[in-house]
Amino acid sequence: MALGYSRGAIEHRMATGRLYSVARGVYAVGRSELGLHGRWMVAVLSCGPGAMLSHGSAAALWGIGKEWREIEVTVRSASPRRRAGVRVRRRPTLADAHVTEWEGVPVTGLVQTLVDLASVHQRPAVERAVNEADRLGRIDPPTLRRALEIHRWEPGVRPLRTMLDRRTFRLSRSDLEGIFLPLCADVGLPLPLTKQWVNGFEVDFFWPRLGFVIETDGLRYHRTPAEQARDRLRDQAHTAAGMTNLRFTHEQVRYEPEHVRTILAPTAARVMAAAAA
Repeated sequence: MALGYSRGAIEHRMATGRLYSVARGVYAVGRSELGLHGRWMVAVLSCGPGAMLSHGSAAALWGIGKEWREIEVTVRSASPRRRAGVRVRRRPTLADAHVTEWEGVPVTGLVQTLVDLASVHQRPAVERAVNEADRLGRIDPPTLRRALEIHRWEPGVRPLRTMLDRRTFRLSRSDLEGIFLPLCADVGLPLPLTKQWVNGFEVDFFWPRLGFVIETDGLRYHRTPAEQARDRLRDQAHTAAGMTNLRFTHEQVRYEPEHVRTILAPTAARVMAAAAA
């Protein structure tokens, strides 16, 4: 209508197959079949000016996640809106800085999308989205961690920040030994040697009589190929020497002690039985 089309002109084009009504006030041009991007655009347009994809739908558009049962759209309006097959979320205070366009579709920005995902999904799904964003070069975790400052009052920030901090978590030497050595004692292991050179590499914990080596990693994103290759060489050298080698992350030691015990107990039992035979 803004271009000068009358209602009759619109109806004529619908009758002749040039326009197809796909939602109230929304038309497809030339054909009625819609692909995924078309369905997203219909959902956004049908929700009125200022609407945008968000949450799971935004993650799917950004290529970092999957859409769940229905298309999710955010509107910056307090008025109630209902659309079949569309979950409408109302956020009147959402700032312009957190809204953009991707592949022609209005959408929450990438950081906002990750914050929103963290507010409604569990850690595994959010972590996959963060990893995929990193892999695609959209945003790396350190940059994302810094960007959370301007979102700090939003519900998803705390779990997202906790996840990022845990993934980059590193214990001091004294804290590592203070937490890990009791776990070893719990499963019956004797006191190990620490920071020993074994097979040409410095290892964290070593039981010479048992031929048992445990290494711990303070995981960082973007480990270089050289660092990864060196880790492989360490593991291969210990295996070639007939030793049993385990590797835990600092995150597991600090936050998942039961998992560490679950892995450590049968391994310790096996190496001690072999040493006693």
